[in-house]
This record gives sequence, C-alpha cells and structure tokens, in this order.
Amino acid sequence: MDFAPTEEQLLVQRTARDVAERLLAPKAAARDISGAFPTAELRELAELGLLGIAVPEELGGAGAGTVAYSLALQELARADGSVAVAVSVSNMVAELIAAYAAPALALAWVPRLVSGELVCGAFALSEPESGSDAAAMRTRAVKTSGGWRLTGSKQWITSGDHAGVMVVWAVTDPAAAHKGITAFVVPGDAKGLSVARLEDKLGLHGSSTAQLVLDGVEVADEAVLSSPGGGFALAMVALDGGRIGIASQAIGIARGALEAAVTYAGERTTFGQPIIKHQAIASMLADAATWLDAATLMALRAAALKQAKQPFSQQAAMAKVFATEQAWKICDIAVQVHGGYGYVRDFPVERALRDVRATRIYEGTSEIQRLVIARGLLRGAG
Repeated sequence: MDFAPTEEQLLVQRTARDVAERLLAPKAAARDISGAFPTAELRELAELGLLGIAVPEELGGAGAGTVAYSLALQELARADGSVAVAVSVSNMVAELIAAYAAPALALAWVPRLVSGELVCGAFALSEPESGSDAAAMRTRAVKTSGGWRLTGSKQWITSGDHAGVMVVWAVTDPAAAHKGITAFVVPGDAKGLSVARLEDKLGLHGSSTAQLVLDGVEVADEAVLSSPGGGFALAMVALDGGRIGIASQAIGIARGALEAAVTYAGERTTFGQPIIKHQAIASMLADAATWLDAATLMALRAAALKQAKQPFSQQAAMAKVFATEQAWKICDIAVQVHGGYGYVRDFPVERALRDVRATRIYEGTSEIQRLVIARGLLRGAG
C-alpha cells in the first residue's frame, strides 16, 4: 500500500501544522493550568476546514478524506492534545450525521457544526455503568406521538457541556438486546438535557469531560440516525473510525514530546558532552523514534483503508493499541531524558505524559482493542 500523501493531503497537514504552531502551542501550557475551553481556537480551526476534514463538500466539509484527517490531527495534537481531542470528536460526529442522517437532518446540522457556528459536537454513548459494554446501557427512548422521549444519563462525554449538537444512544427495545439500541441527533440546548458534573482529570485539562442527564428530552422521528434499532451498529462503525483519530492524537502528542527530548538531549551536557551522545540516552531516543514511525504507518494504513471503503476495523484497532501504548512509553522516555526538569510544568513533556495517558482508555480501551484484533484473527482462521 502506498503511503505517500497526495498534494491535497499535504496541504491539509501544512495548514494544521501552521495553525497549531501559531494558535495552539503558545497557549497550551496556560490552558492546561486554567482548564479554559478552546472555543475561539475551535472556531478558527473550523474556518480552516479542520472540523470537517472528511465531511463531503456539499455539507460544508473539506472532503479531503481520512488520511488527511489523520495527518492533520497529528499536527494539532503535537501542539495541544486537549484541542485535538475536541477536534477528533467533532469530526467523528459530523461524519456520522452526514453519512446516516436523513438529508434534511444532515443539512440542518452538519454545515453548522463544521463551520464552527456550533463550536463542537459530542458523542454520547458511554454511561456510568456502560463503557466498553455498550449493549448494557440504561438510557431509554420511549416512542411518543411525534417522536421519542429520552431519559437517562451519559458519562465521560467529551465537550458535552459545550456541544451544539450531539449523537445520543438509547435503548428503544429492551427485549432486543443490542439490536434494540437507537442513535438520535440531539441539540446541545435541548430542554431536559443538563450537565450533572464535569470531571477533574489527570490530563487534557483544556478538554471538558461531562456527565449528562437526559430528563425527558423530546426529539422528533426525524432525529433518528439510520433506523430504530440500528444504533449499536452505528456506534461500532463510528468507534472504528474514531480509533484512527485517537491513534493520530497519541502519535502527535508523542511526536511533540520526542522532539522536545531530542532538543534537550542535544543541549544538555554531562561529563563534557551532550547527553544524546551517551549510549543510554541515544538508545532510548532511537527506540522512541522507531516506535513512533511504526505507529504512524499503522495509523495511515488504517486511514487509507477507511478512505478506500475497504474493511479496516482490525487495522484501526491495531493502530490504536500500538500507537497509544508506544506513545505512553515515548512520553515517559521524554520525561526521563529531561531528568528532574521533565517532572515540572516548566517543560512540555510533563503535560504530554499526562495528556497521552487517556488515549489508552477512550474510544475503546487497549484491552478491548486486543479483543477486536483477536476476533478478527479468529474470523480469518475460519
């Protein structure tokens, strides 16, 4: 498979790199301390087409495809992982609505989301007692004369308190197990929708994580994505694509940390020479660079398969588990190379280590990715 990016993909990557260095990187440390949500930054990214990279042009997106999306997200995460995760989720929501909503519904929401008018989107699948086991969700949607009434709660919802629109999953037929789950498009300001709490997290402080309560939220029949009972399948499709985004985010964070470590190792001297010339440090950095290169190729392979509309679930799971776990090791190496300085906020590698940790959890934990991969092997063996 040819991984050489096209000129269009490189243009998207350069655009993301330029805006990341100009707009995101200078404020990343301050945003980490204050926890300020990047509303203005997201709107500027939207103006550049970065909130709808793979969304069709007729719905206001860039139509640049999944490879361009992966490359762009790596650049944004290299500067600020918090902004990158909000961008990742918004792109995922926009793609999902564009692909599976009725034309009128897609036209009503997607252009407003990708343009930045709505700031961002949210993906409301997980619940307090239903994370990896999505089929165990308790949120219910009851049929009414004109639509549906949603009641329940959602947990770990990225940007849930700022989203202008979200996709919410609820059980519509409890007797049908996972085939009784339906996905709905819900306005962020819907009556009965509230934020119960915001999580105080280890990292990604510029990205909000909310618990949402749905207290009789009313939506029309037209708000159903795909069809009643088709929500679980949609969630799996969306999560497959989302894993490419999280792999890309992890790669970007790790790349920023590795670059900082290499720079520091070239400047810091001990025993009369830069520490990068000491074999122990050189070996750590060489391993980190090798892991990063492999992770990047795996993410781009999964992205290329998705873009070509070929099966990519197993490749996305492989990219996600490898990229996120190696990114954690790379960021840890970056802290170690910095010595005591790596443990303080004056240097960016401390933030990178905290930010990258979540990538092994959301969009499916590493353990879930291994289950997906193993099931793919079993199907292949059969």
